[in-house]
Amino acid sequence: MADINFESHLGIQRNTRWFAVRVRTRKEAFSSAALGSRGYQCFSPTYSVRRLWSDRIKEIPEALFPGYVFCRFDAERRLPVLSSPGVIDIVGLGRMPEPIPDEEITAIQKAVELNTSTRPWPYMSVGQRVRVEWGPMAGAEGVLVKVKSSSRIILSIHMLQRSVSVELDERYVVPVSQPNPLLARSSHLSI
Repeated sequence: MADINFESHLGIQRNTRWFAVRVRTRKEAFSSAALGSRGYQCFSPTYSVRRLWSDRIKEIPEALFPGYVFCRFDAERRLPVLSSPGVIDIVGLGRMPEPIPDEEITAIQKAVELNTSTRPWPYMSVGQRVRVEWGPMAGAEGVLVKVKSSSRIILSIHMLQRSVSVELDERYVVPVSQPNPLLARSSHLSI
């Protein structure tokens, strides 16, 4: 019986990790498609924005992380990624790309797939960290905030210092850390 490597059969190589690839702004879909055509697994999340034209209102997709595409590859074999159309560089420390934890990418993928209210959000590094315990977002960790009368979880890609917010039921989350008293005073945002 032949030894089948299921990872390579599915297009996943052993030493691949998620990396943030910096691309030309407003060319995220183009660069993602170019990388995909070279066999890379890419993730370029979008959200819908209403734009007013002279004769109509139209919903158009906007990049959730403008100027970035997430790509899974082996850091030792990054030249084909760097030479792809629209790619500027790979986010990292010095000349070495820095991988993004799989959990952060998975949380963003779930949020985009399951929730139409996912929006960009200012990056937050302090506050009440929570973990979603129930529902389709189970396992995701982020910061819980109140926006008007709804609860939202802020999911972050720490390396890029970018975040997105997702509306969810507060009963689905449990605290991971103690709340920050400074954030507790300003937890009711009026947006």
